[in-house]
Amino acid sequence: MSRTVVTTSNAPTPPAGVPLSQAVCKGNLVQVSGQTGVDPATGRPVSDSVAEQTEQALRNVFAILEEAGAGVEDVLMLRVYLTDVTHFAEMNQTYARVVGEPYPARTTVYVGLPPHLLVEIDALAVRGQ
Repeated sequence: MSRTVVTTSNAPTPPAGVPLSQAVCKGNLVQVSGQTGVDPATGRPVSDSVAEQTEQALRNVFAILEEAGAGVEDVLMLRVYLTDVTHFAEMNQTYARVVGEPYPARTTVYVGLPPHLLVEIDALAVRGQ
């Protein structure tokens, strides 16, 4: 079974020199690379708000999933990477509103990200289930 790379202009392209794909599929599995709150049209963060960056990061994940032939209902796991523990409640509220029930499994960890980026989200989905 071969791997297929997924690319869409509806989500930010990886920065030059960064060796990754927006997503990779193998069989029915879709792994979406971490997406930040960057607007694909401008290449810049949508704002300094963790809520707005969370919503944009999820939009980017969903755009890539759509290109791969999957949707939020196919997501098994979302991993959220936050830069500041004090942002958890605001991120969580936005996440719940955007993702909706039934919620996929989730892990949230605290990390360092490039300047002005507050959140990054990746996804694992199964197509056609």
